[in-house]
Amino acid sequence: LDLILSCFASRNTRLLIPDPTFRFFEERCRLYSIPVSRVPFNADMKIDVQEYTARLAGMDMLYLDSPNNPTGFQFPKNDLLHILEEFDGLVILDEAYGMFGGYAASSWVKRFENLIVTGTFSKSFGLAGLRVGYFTSGVKIAEVFNQVIQHPYPVSSIGIEACIAALEDKETVRAATRQIKKERQRVIETLRRYDTFEVFDSKANFVLFDAGGAYRRIHTALLEQGISVRMLGRVGQHEGCLRVTIGTPEMNSRFLLAIRDLLG
Repeated sequence: LDLILSCFASRNTRLLIPDPTFRFFEERCRLYSIPVSRVPFNADMKIDVQEYTARLAGMDMLYLDSPNNPTGFQFPKNDLLHILEEFDGLVILDEAYGMFGGYAASSWVKRFENLIVTGTFSKSFGLAGLRVGYFTSGVKIAEVFNQVIQHPYPVSSIGIEACIAALEDKETVRAATRQIKKERQRVIETLRRYDTFEVFDSKANFVLFDAGGAYRRIHTALLEQGISVRMLGRVGQHEGCLRVTIGTPEMNSRFLLAIRDLLG
């Protein structure tokens, strides 16, 4: 993502992002003094495609993390295609959590020459420590990267070999992803039984929920039991957000039992 900004953007680039979005990307925009415009999530933690499309005029570049970090929102497939059909500037589609979503868009680069789809081995492949990312694009964009010095510290040969091995064992990754999706739905459905929470749909490997004024107390009580969830506080129009990462069935059950005990 940093290389895309350094190669294709400048202080004169008009860039549209969701709000909230991946914090690292926002920080890199600030570093390069790239001005950003924001499309906020609504109260249901979704982005309306008509509102988003209305903001495209005058923009040079779009950044969409879909599924979104930190909300888990993924644009419906037809809505995202509509955005791509309406916009002729550069589109960065961040699919870091793509394997947990309802569809993948990497093959769309054959249709849209202005599209870059980024991904990572840190999430569904479980190789976060290797720091290996990748992107898919048309030939014209890829050639820019082939001609530009990439980074003073390139991906290590050990990292490359590990990622090749992971790609060759896709069934293990698919099985783990299927289990996470199943467990994610269980967590969402269970949390929605409590009036204390507003639980948002997610297409990532985590679930965001608003615990209102009790969010700090719940976070502390869980931590005392050795259960760590992310305390986000304000996200969009919601003030008391917590985010739980989907783990093994045993880990998820422990979390849900702790919530049951806390709320009675």
